[in-house]
Amino acid sequence: MAEELIRLKDLVKIYDTGAIKVLGLKRINLTINRGEFVAIMGKSGSGKSTLMNILGCLDRPSMGHYYLDGVDVASMTPNELSEIRNKKIGFVFQSFNLISRTSALKNVELPMTYAKVGKKARRERALKLLDRVGLLVRAEHMPNELSGGQRQRVAIARALANEPPLILADEPTGNLDTAASEEIMGLFADLHQEGATVVVVTHEENIAEFTDRIIRFQDGLVISDTRKGEKDHAV
Repeated sequence: MAEELIRLKDLVKIYDTGAIKVLGLKRINLTINRGEFVAIMGKSGSGKSTLMNILGCLDRPSMGHYYLDGVDVASMTPNELSEIRNKKIGFVFQSFNLISRTSALKNVELPMTYAKVGKKARRERALKLLDRVGLLVRAEHMPNELSGGQRQRVAIARALANEPPLILADEPTGNLDTAASEEIMGLFADLHQEGATVVVVTHEENIAEFTDRIIRFQDGLVISDTRKGEKDHAV
């Protein structure tokens, strides 16, 4: 039986600009099971990035609940949210977000430093992760010495550093060419096959060949939720 990792219950996000209030998300009810590879799709302004920020504990819902691994994180303190982000969530960003003045190895070690992992243990794990993404020989290279696809692989290795139950990727192939994009999506697919839970925000329609579920957003609502092998159906 599938084990639930994420549950959103009557989740609402309101942006108050002072003059008007804008509904970013409108009573979202959604579950994602442990081990799923899910794509979130929709046009700009559809609510998918707002959802990703809430899933990543970078923002809070205005109303409703967000359960991660059985814990309602919607009302946690900033310090508690920081701990959740470091231990339970691995981020992969479109812009890579690597520290430019330090090596690939040190970039991968960084989350473990925050988690107070010992120097020897974090170096050993960082090297294993770089080997996992095919970049062990580039461990001492600086980000500007790496291609876009290589930098994104370093970012993925960094996201895995603390063995989080959830990997979030926001347009991870947006700055890459077609070959590098397919390489990165293939790596996410491999991680999924190994048991990782992966949620990717993307505009790329060919995502279906990699993921096992596509959730489409429009105007702050889920308009369809389709698993591989099913016909697209409205929610």
